[in-house]
Parts: sequence; structure tokens; C-alpha cells
Amino acid sequence: MPDWGAVFLLSTPVAEIFVRGTVTFLALLLMLRVAGQREAGGLGLTDVLLVVLVAEAAAGGLTGSSHSVGDGLLLVATILVWSVVVDAVAYRWPRAARVLKARPRPLISDGRLNLQVMRREFMTRDEVLTQLRLHGIQDLDEVKSAYLEPNGLISVVRRDRGEVDEP
Repeated sequence: MPDWGAVFLLSTPVAEIFVRGTVTFLALLLMLRVAGQREAGGLGLTDVLLVVLVAEAAAGGLTGSSHSVGDGLLLVATILVWSVVVDAVAYRWPRAARVLKARPRPLISDGRLNLQVMRREFMTRDEVLTQLRLHGIQDLDEVKSAYLEPNGLISVVRRDRGEVDEP
């Protein structure tokens, strides 16, 4: 007969779970910020990080590999709290937001490619031109500006018509 009380009671000290969740979240957030934003593809890096960490934290409680459901729930709560704290700090202090949140990077200005941003994000000229074609643009001269957005997508402003619809 299973010990139902042990399923819900914490088997690991609260402080240890909190510290593990905190260190993991903040370290992965930093690593993902350093890695760049090109591959995020529609989701922000924080969103991807949150989904992965919450799934992993909850898995132990679901499968029984953790000592208790309470451990997994506390770890999920720690991760969610840090996600909200990071968003709140970025909202409240714009200087902190520059470090915590990705910003749009200028990929094209007045029809000229920003080679520095392209190198940083490991983007080739052909990849940028492919993205422009998806926006219905055949020539760089048609582009007033284009930005690599924090979610990994490229936004384009044409010289003649303003912002282009998403592909």
C-alpha cells in the first residue's frame, strides 16, 4: 500500500529546492541571452526557458522519480516566481531590461546590411534575403529598415509603404 502522506509532503528542504530552482533559472537565462536570439522563432527566450524548466520540474512529481509531488510543485513555483520577478524588474528599471531582456537588433538600415549583427547572429546574406522574400521584397533597396526581433522573427519597414505584414 502506498504511503499517500509521503506523496505530498516535502522530502527535500525548502531552501535547497529554492536555491536549485533559482540558480538553474538565472544561469540558463544568462546562457540563452549570450547565445543570441536568432533561433527563438516566435517565442521569446524567457518563454522557451520557462516551458522547458517547468516541464522538467513537474516531471519528477508526475513520474514518481521525485520523492514527492510537493518537491516538484515547489520547484515549479520557484521557477515561475523568478520569471515574474525578471519581467517585473525589466519593466520597472529600463537599465536592467537592457541586460535581462533581448532588444531588437538593426539588421538593415537604408538598404544596407548590418554585417556586425549578422555575424553576431550567424546569419548569412542569403538567409536575410530569404526572409525579405518572405515579406514580398526582392531588393535590399526597397527596405528602409529591418530588425531581428527578440522572438527571432524579422520585422521589415519598406521605403514606400511602411511596415510589412508578417510572413
